Amino acid sequence: MPEQEEDTVDDVAGARFAEKFFDPSTHRLQLDFGAATHTGNVRTNNEDHYAIVERRRTTELILTNLAAGDVVLTDDADFAMVVADGMGGHNCGELASRVALQRMFELAQQATSWVMKYTGLEVQQIRERVEAYIQEIQATLREHMQADPARWGMGTTWTMAHLLPPRALVVQIGDSRAYLMHDGELQQVTRDETMAQAFIDSGMTPESVQKFRHMLVNSLGGTKDDVTFQLHHLALGPSDRLLLCSDGLTDMVSDEEIGNILRQTTAPQAACDKLVAVALANGGRDNVTVALAAASSTWLPINR
Repeated sequence: MPEQEEDTVDDVAGARFAEKFFDPSTHRLQLDFGAATHTGNVRTNNEDHYAIVERRRTTELILTNLAAGDVVLTDDADFAMVVADGMGGHNCGELASRVALQRMFELAQQATSWVMKYTGLEVQQIRERVEAYIQEIQATLREHMQADPARWGMGTTWTMAHLLPPRALVVQIGDSRAYLMHDGELQQVTRDETMAQAFIDSGMTPESVQKFRHMLVNSLGGTKDDVTFQLHHLALGPSDRLLLCSDGLTDMVSDEEIGNILRQTTAPQAACDKLVAVALANGGRDNVTVALAAASSTWLPINR
């Protein structure tokens, strides 16, 4: 046997080799969604935008001489949720968040590969995919600013969840938050990229830095040349809930209230409507936007 073929045999001999290409899990999650947005009680326009997207890969058996029932084919689906809170004044915030979402849709159609499983993907590969999207969106916002000086400095937060049940990838830029409700307990997944949070991290009390809570240190667009992002990899289980929201919710509704609403309201859309209603009742000083994914359990057979 030639040496090259011997090397190939050695390469595939490892027991874990196949795990790079196949997901052995038989457990699948059903996801249901809800979303809501409102201008609020003070603002005259809504600078928030959101989107929830499903992409599906279907397998259809055309011809075979296998017996009926010998082949079990299932559809694969992935989902994306995005909340973007624009900033910049003179309607530029509304433009920035809208353009960012539009560019995301364009890039998704142009992507040379479609990730349907996280199994086998290295952390660096995932980061590179995310960075490619972020760079392109940032470049598009820069083009808009250069085309019209009145748009200079416009920007948007960007909080996105890519859901490949039972896993999720959360990307954050700015201070629109992601929360995970797991076993009835609400936890904040993301970290606010604000001057206030930076001061808190340095030892100052939250009460002493309230006036800095809306000063972003990172955003899409804006005046900085470089944009960084947070990347959070989550495992989803039955009854888990993943919430994305703009600060119009978290400024008006405490984490305790958010948790209570998610625990008490089963239907995702009803929970979103309730969250927005409470934010408005508590003052509604900003645009408020929420997007929610609720997981439930389904089991699929394995055909061997």
